[in-house]
Amino acid sequence: MSTKCGKCGPGYPSPLEAMKGPREELVYLPCIYRNTGTEAPDYLATVDVNPKSPQYSQVIHRLPMPNLKDELHHSGWNTCSSCFGDSTKSRTKLVLPSLISSRVYVVDVATEPRAPKLHKVIEPKEIHAKCDLGYLHTSHCLASGEVMISALGDPKGNSKGGFVLLDGETFEVKGTWERPGGAAPMGYDFWYQPRHNVMISTEWAAPNVLRDGFNPADVEAGLYGQHLHVWDWQRHERVQTLTLQDGLIPLEIRFLHNPAADQGFVGCALGSNIQRFYKNQGGTWSVEKVIQVPPKKVKGWILPEMPSLITDILLSLDDRFLYFSNWLHGDLRQYDISDPKRPRLAGQIFLGGSIVKGGPVQVLEDQELKCQPEPLVVKGKRVAGGPQMIQLSLDGTRLYVTTSLYSAWDKQFYPDLIREGSVMLQIDVDTVRGGLKLNPNFLVDFGKEPLGPALAHELRYPGGDCSSDIWL
Repeated sequence: MSTKCGKCGPGYPSPLEAMKGPREELVYLPCIYRNTGTEAPDYLATVDVNPKSPQYSQVIHRLPMPNLKDELHHSGWNTCSSCFGDSTKSRTKLVLPSLISSRVYVVDVATEPRAPKLHKVIEPKEIHAKCDLGYLHTSHCLASGEVMISALGDPKGNSKGGFVLLDGETFEVKGTWERPGGAAPMGYDFWYQPRHNVMISTEWAAPNVLRDGFNPADVEAGLYGQHLHVWDWQRHERVQTLTLQDGLIPLEIRFLHNPAADQGFVGCALGSNIQRFYKNQGGTWSVEKVIQVPPKKVKGWILPEMPSLITDILLSLDDRFLYFSNWLHGDLRQYDISDPKRPRLAGQIFLGGSIVKGGPVQVLEDQELKCQPEPLVVKGKRVAGGPQMIQLSLDGTRLYVTTSLYSAWDKQFYPDLIREGSVMLQIDVDTVRGGLKLNPNFLVDFGKEPLGPALAHELRYPGGDCSSDIWL
C-alpha cells in the first residue's frame, strides 16, 4: 500500500499523496478483557472492511497475547512515512505497548496480513531496568529507524513522562529518548515536527491514580494533567511547559499533517475543549482554546454537571477537517479548520452516550440540545458506551469508530459496555459541504466474540493512517 516508485520506503511522500492511496481493506484493533470478568488474554482482531468481500464487517482473525490483563491500548509501526526516503525500510510490524502490564508486543502483519502472528515480546522487567519507565501508551516510528513509546509512569506507578526507544529492526530496548533525569512530570501522548525541531507531549495522570477508575477528588487534589511539554527534538530536552487554561486532562495531540506547519490541536478530555498550540515569532510556543463543548446539568449521574469528555481527535490528511469524540455526551463532531484559529462546526452525529432517552440520566439544562438524543440501534444491536477511538480513511470519506475508552473507566461509566461488549461503526463523511452519516450496513459487534464480550480500542490500517504517520 505505497505509491509506485522504484526505490521508495514505507508510506507516502506527503500527506496529500497519501490521500490518493488505496481504499482500506483491513483494520487491526486491540480487544481487551481486563476488567470484564473474562479470564482471557487481550488479543489483536483483524476486521475485513472491504465492501466487496463476503466477510465484510466481520472479525476474520484473532491473535491472543500470551499473558492476562495487559490492557492493550494504542499501537504503532516499526516504520512509517517518516522513512519514505529509505528503500531498505518496510512496514511489516505492528507495535503494541500495554498500558497496565508495560509489556510490548511486536506483531508480524506482513507475512499474512489477514492473519497476523506474534514476532517478539518485550517483558516489563527489561523496560523497567533500562528506562525506569512503565505504563506505556503511544508508539511512533522515527526517521532514524527507531521506535519511540511514551510512558505514563515509573515501574511503581508514580507519574513520570518519559520515552522508551526501541531498535526498529531488532526491537531491543535502547534506553530512554530523553536525557537522564529529563522526564516530564506526567506523560501520555506525543507528536513531533522535525522542521521546527519540536516534539510536544501531553498528560493524563499517574498510573496509580487512574488504574482502578476515576475519582473526582483526584481532580480537586490536582492529580490530573493540565500541561503540554515542549521538547527540543534534536537535543532531547524539555524546553517549555504550557499551562492549559480550562484544559484538564490533555490527551490526544496532533500537529497539522503538513510537515512545514507550526501549529496543531490537543483535545482536553475533562475540560471538554480543543486547544490550538502554535509557534511564536521568537521560537517559543503558545496555546489558546478554540472550541468549548458546554457541560450539561444532569440528574442520575455521579456529578451534577456532565462534561462531554473529549477522548480522541483526528485531522484529515489535507488539514481541512478536525474530528473528535465526546465519549460521555455521545456525539462525534466534524469541524472545518481551514482557519485553524476559528474552527467551524460542519457535522455532528450521536452514537449512543450517557444522555440518551430512556436511560438513567435526566438532562436538566442543555446549552446545545432541545431534547435528549435517541439510543442508537444498528442492525438490531443497541449500542452501549459512546463514540471513542476514531480513524479516518486516507481519502477522508469514511470514519471508523469504537466505543471503549479504558477498561476501568468503561466499567465505571458504562457498565452495560462490560456486559454487552463494544462495537465498531462506520460513518460516511461529506467532505464537500461537511456532514456525518451512519452507514447502517456496517457493524462489528464485539459482544458476540467467542470468549465473551470484549472491549475494542484503537484502529490501524496495514498501510498507515492519519494518526500513525508523520512526514518530515
